Amino acid sequence: MASRLEWSPEALEDIDSIASYIERDSPWFAQIVVSKIVGAVESIPLNPEMGRVVPEIARKNIRERLVYSYRVIYRIEPEHVLIAAVIHGSRLLQPFISRIDMDA
Repeated sequence: MASRLEWSPEALEDIDSIASYIERDSPWFAQIVVSKIVGAVESIPLNPEMGRVVPEIARKNIRERLVYSYRVIYRIEPEHVLIAAVIHGSRLLQPFISRIDMDA
C-alpha cells in the first residue's frame, strides 16, 4: 500500500486554475471547492484502491475520486500516490493522458 502523497506540478496548476475560475463569481465558494478537493486528496493514501479505475485508461493503478464536478486523477506507485490531474468532469480526458499515464 502506498503511503506518501505527491502532487505533480501540473495538478497544482489545475487547482490554481480552478480556484481562479470560481473566484471570479464567488471567492467563498472557490475556497470551499479547493478545500474539499484537498481534503479528498489527503485521504487517498490511506486507501488508494478506494477510487474507481479511470474508465478511459482502464489500468488498476490509475484511479480517480470525484469531488463536486471535478475528477481528481491519481497514479498508485510502489512508494507513493501521485496526484496527476484535477479536471472538470465535462472535459475530455485525451489531452491529459500523457501526464496521467506514463506508459501511454
